[in-house]
This record gives sequence, structure tokens and C-alpha cells, in this order.
Amino acid sequence: MKYFTVAEFVKSDTADRRAIDNRLPKELLPNVQALVNNVLDPLREAYGKPIRVNSGFRCPALNKAVKGSATSDHMTGRAADITGGSPAENKKLFYMIQELELPFDQLIDEKHFSWVHVSYREGANRNQVLAL
Repeated sequence: MKYFTVAEFVKSDTADRRAIDNRLPKELLPNVQALVNNVLDPLREAYGKPIRVNSGFRCPALNKAVKGSATSDHMTGRAADITGGSPAENKKLFYMIQELELPFDQLIDEKHFSWVHVSYREGANRNQVLAL
């Protein structure tokens, strides 16, 4: 984990506002590390500029509060919503992940590149590319 921290993955304004304890359980740390080491750090290295995590780990209460999927990889620390700061930069990130052939389970253009969702499952990636 060269460019990202666990603190970034658990930070949530919604959790803060609603007093939701969104600490990462110890047993899920390897999932976050795998996502960062295999996808996010190599992406950041190639991109050459900071990438912000909008939403990383979500405990079940936080996932429910943000109306996340009941099976969201965010709840296991395997997903992050990221941004380069604008839809144009997010589009670059989306395509860079594919061009660099970084491993991913799901890569999602969320709301016309408002952000990019990327997930990683050690040894079980489906390589799904979606737009929501």
C-alpha cells in the first residue's frame, strides 16, 4: 500500500453524520491490501496524479444508509469508488484500468463518470465492465 491508507478506505461523511462505526475489521484488511496492491497502486503509478477514494469499506449499517447493494464488495473491503477529480479524469481512470490490463472483478462507470467503481477478488475476478 504505497499511495493509499486504510484511513481513506473507512472515511465516510455519511458515517460521521449518522454516528456509524465504520472501522475496518482486522480480518478484512487483506482484502483492502489486495485491492490496493493489485489495482489502485499500479493505477496511481501509471496515472501520475493523486486518486481519491470516495467510498471504500462500508460496514453493513453504512452500506444500508447509502443504499448500497446487499451484496456489495464494499462490505468486504474488496471495492472502492475512486475519482481523479472530474468526469473527464474519471473516464481516463476507467480506460486506464483496462489498457493496463489490471485485474478487477467489476469496473463500473457510475453516473456518466461521476466516479469509477472498481473491485478485486483474489483469484475470482469476473472482469465485468458496466455502466450504471
